[in-house]
Amino acid sequence: MRELTTIVVAFLISLQGVFAQHEVVIRINDLPPYHIAGSDVFLAGTFNGWNPSDTKYKFNVVEGKGYSIKLNLPAGEHWYKITRGSWDKVECLRGGAGMGNRQLLVPADTTIDITVEEWVDKFPPKPVVHTSSKQVHLLDSAFNFRQLKRKGVIWIYLPEDYDETTKRYPVLYMHDGQNLFDDANSFSGEWGVDEFLDTTIREKCIVVGIAHGGEKRLVEYNPFNHEKFGKGRGKKYAKFLKRTLKPYIDRNYRTKSDKQNTYIAGSSMGGLISMYAALKYPRTFGGVGVFSPAFWVSGPEIYKVMQRKGKKLDSKIYFYGGKLEGDSMIPDLMRAFDVMRSNSSSELKLVIRDEGEHNERRWRVEFPLFYEWVFSN
Repeated sequence: MRELTTIVVAFLISLQGVFAQHEVVIRINDLPPYHIAGSDVFLAGTFNGWNPSDTKYKFNVVEGKGYSIKLNLPAGEHWYKITRGSWDKVECLRGGAGMGNRQLLVPADTTIDITVEEWVDKFPPKPVVHTSSKQVHLLDSAFNFRQLKRKGVIWIYLPEDYDETTKRYPVLYMHDGQNLFDDANSFSGEWGVDEFLDTTIREKCIVVGIAHGGEKRLVEYNPFNHEKFGKGRGKKYAKFLKRTLKPYIDRNYRTKSDKQNTYIAGSSMGGLISMYAALKYPRTFGGVGVFSPAFWVSGPEIYKVMQRKGKKLDSKIYFYGGKLEGDSMIPDLMRAFDVMRSNSSSELKLVIRDEGEHNERRWRVEFPLFYEWVFSN
């Protein structure tokens, strides 16, 4: 009882920061000399799902002074970058070097001035260097996502002894497949899933990496409609996993197809859809990795689903979040953990890191810990 009270009090205190909105003005005063004056410039960050072309976060042109945008954000820490409408037209450092996400601290009403040194598309593409293990294979470059009426890329990791034995393996389904195995495909570095599995002494599994739908990612990983991002298609995506992809994998590979050997995991929007898919299909997924979930995108709806369907879910659920991921991350995680603890017999684990940022580098550190926990008896 004391532990529950402590969590609830901490949650209520943290909500004060979430709902305190402050006016934030970001001004771009200096741009590359080749930048076309007046062309569209956007803000993408933790506050809009990292959408690089969100028209509601488009900068206003300030005649003779660059660009400016005014926002209302909760107090706390946020992360962002400047783009010209897509991630292949994002800002970079002088000379074309990549740069990390910008940090935005909001203690109160804030005005900041920034400089965009270069645009990445003005530099020759760097040589492609693949980092994936030889155990990673392209399953299909145009797999039929039947429920979503599109085709997409699927990768599969097969344990090293797969071709040397007749045994069957557990399967882990992961979203944002571009970021799991190979730096050459990733947005900002890979999770290192294959490197970990190549060396772990734990039970090996098959990993199915499902590429996201690019600009459709925000709606395909969201089961609910969103005022900014549009009609959610996450219910169809979850149905695709259950009705199309899993049956295909079970037919064509030596899998342990039962619930206790089927897992699902993802980060950010992938964390949201992982949690939803497990709730939607409680007899399918025996383990769930919910990394830095974008529960803020779903609003209260995901918690309603947890309350309504949680009693049917008896799985192992691993919640992870970092304190440097925005002001709502930890309160959202604590709320989800508390709702599931009150409404489900699932085995839960909540991990919060003081130094945790919202990026693949951090999830690469956390993935082995999730894997070892979810595969432990």
